[in-house]
Amino acid sequence: MSELAASTLCTFTAADGENLAIQDWPLEPGEPCRGTVLLVHGLGEHVGRYDHVARRLNAWGFAVRGYDQYGHGESGGPRGGLTSDTRLLDDLADMVDATRARMPAGQPLVLLGHSMGGLVAARFVSLNVRPVDALVLSSPALDAGLNAVQKLLLATLPRIAPNLRVGNGLDAQYLSHDPAVVAAYLADPLCHDRISARLARFIAEGGAATVARAAQWSVPTLLIWAGSDRLVNPAGSRAFAAAAPKAVVQPHCFEPLYHELFNESPELAEPVLERLQQWLVQGHPPKKI
Repeated sequence: MSELAASTLCTFTAADGENLAIQDWPLEPGEPCRGTVLLVHGLGEHVGRYDHVARRLNAWGFAVRGYDQYGHGESGGPRGGLTSDTRLLDDLADMVDATRARMPAGQPLVLLGHSMGGLVAARFVSLNVRPVDALVLSSPALDAGLNAVQKLLLATLPRIAPNLRVGNGLDAQYLSHDPAVVAAYLADPLCHDRISARLARFIAEGGAATVARAAQWSVPTLLIWAGSDRLVNPAGSRAFAAAAPKAVVQPHCFEPLYHELFNESPELAEPVLERLQQWLVQGHPPKKI
């Protein structure tokens, strides 16, 4: 398959009429397929930033689909807003259903979530919203690292002003050691720094609730995180890894890396991609489609 094969864009209309932007990176017809990977991006970004990851997945024999979450990228909704506490989980359920409907019977579906997207995917699996065959968590937001004042604000603000949106406080210089990645992120018109009170509460409460269910984890999971992450507290991933069944969850800390494991400097990102390839290929043999 050519590495320059084009992805395709379409929209999905949610139950409330809002459109979600979808991007597909398909395999060539007849090419052996190991499964489909569904990408779930992080806070303030969009799935188009994962084009290089999707092309690697294609080269390893995986069809890829991703979507811009509500309030992000080219999808509908106010930037960083949330219409309900379960909105992101409901949208992921719709994406899983729509993706499975176009997949060959018996083909595995793998969720790959980064940062906030890792939390959404992990929470989705922990609640068994829909069955999935495997899960990859990249720097998942499992520990919000809140101080006492922030906890007090999140206990009250979502009730009185759930749609109030403020800056998310993320310092882009700690996304990656690669200055070009940081510059591209800051210049990207589809990236934003907004977060609503309701979305902040989802992140704060969802991470702890997911870690609390780690001991009962049953979906094969690759958990990778950055040891030098300054945007998401690595303690959440460490706690999850310590509590989860060792036969189910394979943890790997990349100690010197910053938050965006797949967007690090090339020499730092390559071992991450190699670990991802090893885990995915080992668990998913190719099948003709």
